[in-house]
Amino acid sequence: MPSIARRVQPFGTTIFAQINTLAARYGAVNLGQGRPDVDGPASIIEAAVDALTSGRGNQYPSGLGVLELREGIARHVEHFYGLKVDVESGVVVTNGAAEGVYSAVQGIVNEGDEVILIEPFFDTYLPSVINAGGVPVYVPMRPPQWTFDPDELRAAFNERTAAIILNTPHNPTGRVFTREELQLIADLCIAHDVVVISDEVYEHLTYDHHHHIPIATLPNMFERTLTISSGAKTFSFTGWKVGWVYGHPDLMTGVWRIHQNIVYAVNGPAQYGIAHALTLDDSYYNALRTSYNERRLQLLEALQASGLKPSTPEGAFYIMADFSEVFDGDDLAFAEFLIREVGVATIPPSSFFSDANRCIGSKSVRFSYCKQARVIDAAAERLLKLKSRV
Repeated sequence: MPSIARRVQPFGTTIFAQINTLAARYGAVNLGQGRPDVDGPASIIEAAVDALTSGRGNQYPSGLGVLELREGIARHVEHFYGLKVDVESGVVVTNGAAEGVYSAVQGIVNEGDEVILIEPFFDTYLPSVINAGGVPVYVPMRPPQWTFDPDELRAAFNERTAAIILNTPHNPTGRVFTREELQLIADLCIAHDVVVISDEVYEHLTYDHHHHIPIATLPNMFERTLTISSGAKTFSFTGWKVGWVYGHPDLMTGVWRIHQNIVYAVNGPAQYGIAHALTLDDSYYNALRTSYNERRLQLLEALQASGLKPSTPEGAFYIMADFSEVFDGDDLAFAEFLIREVGVATIPPSSFFSDANRCIGSKSVRFSYCKQARVIDAAAERLLKLKSRV
């Protein structure tokens, strides 16, 4: 009998699909997947609609991305971070950030190269490395602070290391990497001639005194960094799947060569919509951050009141919470219990770890607060059922 390729056999159904299916079956309040339940500004939708009705967006766009969007990305990067990006050869629009990461990995990793993954990591990173023939090397972050051991990171680098995948602000922990952490990574990458693939989709979502620092802004790092972002989280249009990669043209060559042979081009009208989004002024980003901070504090209070022990997130829109005082099983068992018996859906993070380190995430779950306040209130009321289990 014919069979599927060996390289895809280890990849099962994603944890997001599993949790969403179970949540729908039991009518749970879904604080699992990072999917906002309110669209972004209406003017962004109007720009996409105009691209449809005018005909501008109805035929194949440039494989690199429509010019207006690439120019918008370059302006955005220079405005916020002082980096100059070549519009013609330094940026590629991708089918979401996930394809951006995949194309970056495929474009620079050779068979047998080692790629460092900081755990927990978003679940598409590992398949990207394996499909490139790369060898994953794991460096875990540990609760409750969710920081990595500098000595473990140093030990992960060697002459076979080709890349490290970085994610800050971090999903699922909510960490924002400090300048000192980034400088250590940068120093190691320079010493070992390693490329950074930096996933920065939550770049505008930081709280309190924490600030996002793109590693490409550190000395001698722009030429060895591929930076990924998207319009999904910043503008609340996750269904449009418009992301991008930017960097030095020498590295970007690998990205666009694989990109053109995967999807060639990205949805045209959505690109025009996100191009408009990038014309919004700083007040939009300030309001977005304020809104998410309010919901962050709201959910933190609810989790604490339920008997869970949440870590305070510094960025993104997730909270990791220790459930060990209310439940004896592992994170998957608790997530299923929470859906069936409490009516709240969350994500078990052990799937974001290697098998060897899965135990690190086995007593925590990830809650998302990219939901309306009334939805968080409904979840908070149900979560109070856990209090009796403390």
